[in-house]
Amino acid sequence: MSLELHYPSNCPFCRISEAYPASSESPVPSSPDPALVDPNAFIILSSDHVLAFLDILPMTTGHVLLTTRVHHEKLSEVPIGPTAQALGYWMPLVSRALAKTLHVEDWNVVQNNGIRAAQVVPHVHFHFIPRYSEGRRPPSKKPKADTFEVKSWKMFGRGQREELDEEEAVELAQRIREALKQEVEALEKDAVKL
Repeated sequence: MSLELHYPSNCPFCRISEAYPASSESPVPSSPDPALVDPNAFIILSSDHVLAFLDILPMTTGHVLLTTRVHHEKLSEVPIGPTAQALGYWMPLVSRALAKTLHVEDWNVVQNNGIRAAQVVPHVHFHFIPRYSEGRRPPSKKPKADTFEVKSWKMFGRGQREELDEEEAVELAQRIREALKQEVEALEKDAVKL
């Protein structure tokens, strides 16, 4: 079977998947090099079946994508089995890590299927979008071009997004990884008690 079938070369998420293989040590990498792909990828999670990384055109600070390692265009194409189970396993953990890291109480988890449903990259992925309290600016060292961060109603649209600040992304990805590691450790600790 051809690698191109599983990892189309024109798919940016497949390029990320190839550049950041799963580690036998931990699915949450310590300090992955963002420059292994172009544009840079700020990896949060790299497991056998799924990856998570910061969106390069975030709707809000902390916008994370969770995607499958193997290429599937739409959610309906993901086979029932380890990949589907991995998505279900990691979704609450990523949610908790984001909420703790960014001190948010509300966030969206959105998944689009097809171009008419606002899917820009044709590789199945989930958006985790932190929603900050009205008037609260998210953690940032640099002022944003507009006030999109403080409008909780902001929805999808290319013109409504700003490019990811790479300096902040390095630090933010590290903080989210640390919170995610704590979530995994807590889960493993609780599993032993059962």
